[in-house]
Amino acid sequence: MADRLSPLDVSFLYFEEPTTPMHVGGVAVFQAPEDGFDYDRLVGLINDRIAFVPRYRQRIRWVPGRLANPVWVDDENFDINYHVRRSALPPPGTDAQLRDFVARVQSRPLDRSRPLWETYLVEGLSDDRFAIITKTHHAMVDGVGAVDIGQVILDTSPEPADTPEDTWRPAPEPSWIELVAGAVAETVRRPTAAVDTVRGGLSDVRSTAERLAGAVGGLFAAAATAARPAPGSPLNATIGEQRRYATVTLDLDDHRRVRKTHGGTVNDVVLATVAGALRSWLLMRGEPVTSSTTVRAMVPVSIRSDEENGHMGNRVASYLVDLPVGEPSAAMRLHQVSYRMRAHKETGQAVGAEALAGLAGFAPPTLHALGARLASGLSKRWFNLVVTNVPGPQVPLYAASARMLAAFPVVPLAKGQAVSIGLTSYDGKVFYGLNADRDAMPDVEVLAQCIEDALAELVETVR
Repeated sequence: MADRLSPLDVSFLYFEEPTTPMHVGGVAVFQAPEDGFDYDRLVGLINDRIAFVPRYRQRIRWVPGRLANPVWVDDENFDINYHVRRSALPPPGTDAQLRDFVARVQSRPLDRSRPLWETYLVEGLSDDRFAIITKTHHAMVDGVGAVDIGQVILDTSPEPADTPEDTWRPAPEPSWIELVAGAVAETVRRPTAAVDTVRGGLSDVRSTAERLAGAVGGLFAAAATAARPAPGSPLNATIGEQRRYATVTLDLDDHRRVRKTHGGTVNDVVLATVAGALRSWLLMRGEPVTSSTTVRAMVPVSIRSDEENGHMGNRVASYLVDLPVGEPSAAMRLHQVSYRMRAHKETGQAVGAEALAGLAGFAPPTLHALGARLASGLSKRWFNLVVTNVPGPQVPLYAASARMLAAFPVVPLAKGQAVSIGLTSYDGKVFYGLNADRDAMPDVEVLAQCIEDALAELVETVR
């Protein structure tokens, strides 16, 4: 029997609009190996590894009459050359040109008649580099254990790992009669299925409520925060279909030094850096900033037993945090952020925030994708922007002998959000990716520079 999309996953298809494509992306920059790297090499690599992500050869099939949620079916006409694409930057192949290309690629929605992913090889980057851009629809990110194609093509050694022979053969697609019969049978077997389908995701509240059985106080704490509308901000605006993209590369050791001196966590340092950057950006825009000015961030946090063990985390907590952008002192901003994050953890508000997300039909599933799995219609009321922070491995990774130099996330925008900020730590660096609406954020590069300056301001407090 074909896998049926959950109400949560199908909600990403229903909520998708031209201005809010529901896919998460990434930009990885590589140093070309001595023997070079080309399109055929990337296609061969993905062909060798795609068996590890079966969903990447499946497409969505809708049930006639919408009697039930759609199902995943094998794509009998799967064409890897459609999904793996090739492009090149004109000379001189600067990072700014790459960012412009990323913005154009990530602005376009995915083709729903095919498996919901795309990968781009971008050649012509200066200093003998190339980039790999990925796009994956949220409907495919069906749990914390979900794996992206960008992960399975990477190795910890320049020598590619051996992979088993791929024996995949597409299963025949069900006929429309079989789809209808399956929907009717499911309704008879589970009468609530029809209601769940209409609600488009609200059924996830039940499973969320079970997780909240021992944390009622946390639910009320998060509800109290969300009940207060997010402060008015130019970060919330009517958005269009086109994007701008900016990046920042900082040293992880600088974040760690600040944490060691002032306490808290590396993520606290990240949020204090973002708070300082937003303060400078608002002042440059001539916006009013007082001592009480705040910006509310939705902060999905990857949880691990050891935050510096070099492995990707696979547990997620989410917080609603009021960033103290009105505080002029960098050290004091960090202390306020650390206090608020610690208070959230002690009161169980992390669980409460997840419950509130579930009430909107969007439960937090995994890492960077978490930030966009929220009801876009409610995001403007609850928070001003999303800040996702994913700890990555602190050892070099390779794709067919090409060493990965950088890994920038692309976190999609919800309705009413002018910018989202994602960051990934990898091999001693922290890579910030800023995805912004083209018209609402013409100065996203200014905000990127403010992030760099804000961390430098925190580092000065260490010296």
